Amino acid sequence: MSELRHREGQASKESNSGGAEQQSKTEHEQTQADVTADMAEKPVTGCKPPDDLQEALPQLSDPPIPAQKDTVPSILKGLPPRWQNWFIRGGFSIVMVAAFAFIIYCGPVAITGLVLLIEMMCFHEIITIGHAVYRSQDLPWFRTLSWYFLLCANYFVYGQSMKDYFGIVLHRDLEFLQPLIDYYRFVAFWLYMFGFMLFVLSLRKSQYLVQFTLFGWTHIALLIVVTQSNLIVQSMFEGIIWFLLSTTSVICNDIMAYMFGFFFGRTSLIKLSPKKTWEGFIGACFSTVIFIVIVASFLKRYNFFACPPEFDEEKGEFVMECEPSVTFYPKEYNVPIFMQSSLALVGIQWQTFTTLPLYIHAAVIGLFASLVSPFGGFFASGFKRAFKIKDFGDVIPGHGGIMDRFDCQFLMASFLYVYLQTFLKSSYPQKLVQQIFQLSAEDQLMVYKQLTEHLNKTGILPM
Repeated sequence: MSELRHREGQASKESNSGGAEQQSKTEHEQTQADVTADMAEKPVTGCKPPDDLQEALPQLSDPPIPAQKDTVPSILKGLPPRWQNWFIRGGFSIVMVAAFAFIIYCGPVAITGLVLLIEMMCFHEIITIGHAVYRSQDLPWFRTLSWYFLLCANYFVYGQSMKDYFGIVLHRDLEFLQPLIDYYRFVAFWLYMFGFMLFVLSLRKSQYLVQFTLFGWTHIALLIVVTQSNLIVQSMFEGIIWFLLSTTSVICNDIMAYMFGFFFGRTSLIKLSPKKTWEGFIGACFSTVIFIVIVASFLKRYNFFACPPEFDEEKGEFVMECEPSVTFYPKEYNVPIFMQSSLALVGIQWQTFTTLPLYIHAAVIGLFASLVSPFGGFFASGFKRAFKIKDFGDVIPGHGGIMDRFDCQFLMASFLYVYLQTFLKSSYPQKLVQQIFQLSAEDQLMVYKQLTEHLNKTGILPM
């Protein structure tokens, strides 16, 4: 009996203890709920953006750009989707390569026109995305001002090129345009100022944030497309061969990465582009370097590619005739010391080798196109994912928009320009002669007298 009472007392204690713990737990949860409610009533300053900012930012529940249209021919409808894309992409790649080859054949003016056309189409695709994101807003003059700023930027960056390469033509046949070439920086500045004032006058009280966001969007687009396209043209006038080596290396790398990835791809390379694989990346690297050296060995035989374009006043066109530089002649190089030491361990004595500097430069360009330029494509993939779109446009079936094809080319343009200016830049007398021809008759006579006097003193010109 006493044992039964003892057990009942113990059970009563445990019950009271459990009830106390449950009550304590309930009070603790209630305290946390009260603290949370107090924090909700008193938001922390600096952690929550203003309500008007949240309303102004775009809410991308749907993609701003519609998906690419179905362009699959009926003859391919029975194939799996990946093979449909393979045939469409391959067919249009062949068409684009053929069109590109024809433009190269037409010469520097046609190439410059192609670069400008691509630049404008890329700018259009980028600006269209920005406009589509804020399509619910009634934005005053956004598209008009964007294209106006593109005109000003092109005038400013291409003004010097026009003066250097087309100055004689403009001075001889279009003399009334000469002031626009001589003072292009000053004119371009005031054209931009006019557009800047128009933008300020177009500001609306309820749309300040949106308008300034798109103003920055426009200028970033200008920085990407205008600057890089100008660098492409500048590099092309150093010799069409450099333009071709850079562009074809990127094209080759893109094609071979797709081919190796299509047939052998198993390991994903980067989350931004799930279809990119390590197998495609590595296979494309080796293929591109080998391909671009072979291309360089073919192009070096022709002055059309190896010589910088120079305007012939008598013919009224650009000609590529010159004595090729030392880059196109064999040169002896020393094997690096660490390689000599490593080879000596296996009984190989190799201290020097002879090759064309052109091949080394081509290999460097190919390596950049394989290892670094793809990150331009990854950057574009991240940009598209941020706006929930698959492609920048649907201009090229199987490829998407123009920007989808030239995202890596713009990165390559910066490298090529810096590389040429650092390692291969050389002054061409024809450029100086063209600049002298643009001077007045009195200034040309003064240059002639000073040059004659200098040559007489140095003994180069016989007395």
